[in-house]
Amino acid sequence: MPILADAAVERRAIRVRGAVQGVGFRPFVFRLARDLGLVGWVFNDADGVSIEVEGPACTLASFERRLKADAPPLARIEHLQATARTRLQRERGFRILASRQGKVTTSIPPDTATCDPCLAELFDPADRRHRYAFINCTQCGPRYTLTRKLPYDRAQTSMAAFAQCPLCLREYTDPARRRFHAEPNACPACGPALALVDARNRPVAGDPIAATLELLRAGRIVAIKGLGGFHLACDARNPGAVARLRERKQREEKPFAVMVAGLGSAALWVRSGPAEQALLQSRERPIVLLAMQPGCAERLAGVAPGLNVLGMMLPCTPIEFLLFHEAAGRPAGTGWLQDAHDLLLVMTSANPGGEPLVTGNDEALMRLEGIADALLMHDRDIVARCDDSVLRLGAGGAPQFIRRARGYTPMPVKLPRPGPSVLAAGAWLKNTICITRADEAFLSPHIGDLDNAATCSALADMAEHLCAVLDVKPQAVAHDLHPDFFSTRFALEFAAVHSLPAHAVQHHHAHVAAVAAEHGVDGPLLGLALDGIGLGEDKAAWGGELLIVDGAAFRRLGHLSTLAMPGGDAVAREPWRMAAAALHRIGRGAQIEPRFRGRPAAAAVAQMLALDLRCPPTTSMGRWFDAAAALLQVRETSAYEGQAPMLLEALAGAGAPCASDRELGELVRILADGTLDPTLLIARLADADDARNGAVLFHHAIADGLARWVAAAAETTGLRTVALAGGCFLNALLTALLAARLGQLGVRVLEARQAPPNDGGLALGQAWVAICRQTTGD
Repeated sequence: MPILADAAVERRAIRVRGAVQGVGFRPFVFRLARDLGLVGWVFNDADGVSIEVEGPACTLASFERRLKADAPPLARIEHLQATARTRLQRERGFRILASRQGKVTTSIPPDTATCDPCLAELFDPADRRHRYAFINCTQCGPRYTLTRKLPYDRAQTSMAAFAQCPLCLREYTDPARRRFHAEPNACPACGPALALVDARNRPVAGDPIAATLELLRAGRIVAIKGLGGFHLACDARNPGAVARLRERKQREEKPFAVMVAGLGSAALWVRSGPAEQALLQSRERPIVLLAMQPGCAERLAGVAPGLNVLGMMLPCTPIEFLLFHEAAGRPAGTGWLQDAHDLLLVMTSANPGGEPLVTGNDEALMRLEGIADALLMHDRDIVARCDDSVLRLGAGGAPQFIRRARGYTPMPVKLPRPGPSVLAAGAWLKNTICITRADEAFLSPHIGDLDNAATCSALADMAEHLCAVLDVKPQAVAHDLHPDFFSTRFALEFAAVHSLPAHAVQHHHAHVAAVAAEHGVDGPLLGLALDGIGLGEDKAAWGGELLIVDGAAFRRLGHLSTLAMPGGDAVAREPWRMAAAALHRIGRGAQIEPRFRGRPAAAAVAQMLALDLRCPPTTSMGRWFDAAAALLQVRETSAYEGQAPMLLEALAGAGAPCASDRELGELVRILADGTLDPTLLIARLADADDARNGAVLFHHAIADGLARWVAAAAETTGLRTVALAGGCFLNALLTALLAARLGQLGVRVLEARQAPPNDGGLALGQAWVAICRQTTGD
């Protein structure tokens, strides 16, 4: 570097915040400064990355520009601020200094799939990491699931137990190498190791990968330890193996996800477009719901019963890649990944009985006893439980979360404005929690349904972990209005222990607020909340709501007509009861017994409806879907939540209704009091002799009625934006039809994009409502 006069040289302190730890940012800064001939230093701290750099002013300006423009692919810069220093240091060279502790304001990046350079090494027989199951670098591998706290350094992760060998340490300390400061860096000589054991923890002889593949091909069920927990795997093409997995896991009909080697293999089973293929191959590696190829359902008996979509994912971890590599005959290079291969694996979460995902080796041996025939394990601890993410392409071709977890947690959602830190406890079903910090909301990965002690305990553990890793002390808590939810009790106990205000947030208010928050809406908008059940302010069961939501407050403009729920909560498992209620509503109660003669309770249900005994009313759209599915004989009982509506959607497909727009408008009416009434539509379905035509008609008529309902509210209120929220908007057909109609009517549509529209995103809305209340005094 040429010697310059002091007047031509400047020194600047640069603060970088965002996802800038664990992504190779310090090595990137080091190389950039060295290439530009600058001196100074960089280090990680709890606030992100701190840089001081010295050199010519024009070169410093180029350095700052390139910090943003050329940042590593996994980095996410949210804030970059440069401040002039008055004194020059005249260092020699540029250094990476030791990390420093402090108040955490940065975040951990998510786990990501094995990158292409690492795959090239993994399948190179001459490389020292050939077939090493824990290969990684600064651009791939585990982050969130092995980090105990920030700053992100090896000592703060579960890799602290593995001292690097001289070769790995040389890579780790060499700025020219891809593994410079790659915290999980390891090799066969110094890193974690695989072990295959049988159900009694006895070692299985031979190469663990080869032996695992042999077991899978023989129809066995193998538990495989991944990034955020164990999977249960079996051969998806073996009906017997799939049936045994269902029986042992007690998962009667709920669809399984499958894994293939690459896009060439995927094309054998599903249809996908460029956007879906990009999702499949993305570094997040989610499960993507894709349309089945003709004959797929028959060839994969028992994998996704009755559905026309298949949840598919590509390998994410080196272990998963190695299984497909073994099946392909251990070819050199990576070109084989794009070929079509016959290996197709069911990969389902190892969460027996709906309990939390298994993460530990000893835990796996105990909890998976009687389920897994063998276990492919390793000795790197999983610090943070994290299930697979699930997405589909929504209306307009944008990705939509069904479950937000691995690959995306703990990426924050940017809030409309900063506020006090809030802990939101979420819902009863599909629970997630949310913790806010300034203008960022951190949704936890999927926790599960709070119907067992283990999942309730997992909620409490997750709250403790997120508060610790984000260094947040909540200033308020938020919870559902329902007093009996464990999440509500947890929030109230947390608030009492820490002397914090607790905010009860009505369920559908929170659903709409979640969509508003992620879209940066800090003002009034219309909200259409459609789901199964949520407790209303009047203590009734809501679920088909047209609202005005304005941050801290909401107003109910209208709702769906009520349907009785004979037997209360029993209707969620027995949709035929809702069909009986629909028949009673249209004056055909006498048809209940003969129509459902195979149901022992049919006579009792008919009497309950006639006498209005144990028949609480609901405005739930989900229950209207149940009624339609059972009337059309699509499904009379449900083996899992939402099964009947999912089958109804699958049956409807992309069919066109045998009805004009005028007829559709007559089937779903807007009543004088603002109620949306589908009674005439249900009466039409009760007489339908073609289930598919009935399913198509139901979707189109409901979408038409909802669109007219929202458009009328837009005219009355002057609000031309509507948030679509609630689990019913996981129905891609309904959402697409409704969004198109609303667009034609001049209403702007907001959909959930960064969180699921169902209860998996509810905590985000609860948190935003609490922030609004805390800052406005409401």
